[in-house]
Amino acid sequence: MASKIYESGNIRLIDGKEVYITPLKIKYLRQFMDVFQNIKAAESEDESMTYLLECARIAMQQYYPKIKTIYDVEDNLDIKNLYLLLDYSAGIKMKEDSEKTAKEQAETSDNGWDNLKLHELESELFLLGIWKDYEELESSLSMPEIVATLNSKREGDYAEKKFLAAIQGIDLDKQSGKQNEWEELKARVFSKGKASNANDVLALQGVNAQKAGFGIGMGLGYERIESKK
Repeated sequence: MASKIYESGNIRLIDGKEVYITPLKIKYLRQFMDVFQNIKAAESEDESMTYLLECARIAMQQYYPKIKTIYDVEDNLDIKNLYLLLDYSAGIKMKEDSEKTAKEQAETSDNGWDNLKLHELESELFLLGIWKDYEELESSLSMPEIVATLNSKREGDYAEKKFLAAIQGIDLDKQSGKQNEWEELKARVFSKGKASNANDVLALQGVNAQKAGFGIGMGLGYERIESKK
């Protein structure tokens, strides 16, 4: 089994058609998160659901462009598959059988991408010379793909520097202390915002799990249990 960069899966439309969902490309993720943040200021549950439907509409531009309006979303997705779409596309975890309202669930859901310095990551990637402009880059990559690609690039750069330093008798590992921020970023992205730092067990998923020795593409499973009041 090959290692996975991200989680993906199918959602089922009302008419029975299955649509395969992967993480949103940055082009759509930006729009999605801008709308999603409005839920925290929503004054009613109806308003919260309207924002969620708009998030779904934005996401479906990538997966199923025939869905063009929030009314199309309502006609094609039940609540279970709406929440599955939010999870697979942006790491937003919500449950249809939760005692919390949609707004309350949205307020506590965190995919870990809100405070990223995305422009810095994109600038570093752009130097690879693969994309003609930033719009093409954002249309090509999702957040997990950006992190995985940068991780490979940085590891290659570091290995070369380490080799050159070793020739001069310098142990670069002992002198390198600027990896914490990057490791925490990877932990947040690969755990969909659940890992607080690189040492958090929830960070051991996907490619991180493989490096930690849990098998190819296999990490630790877990289940979040909400206490009932």
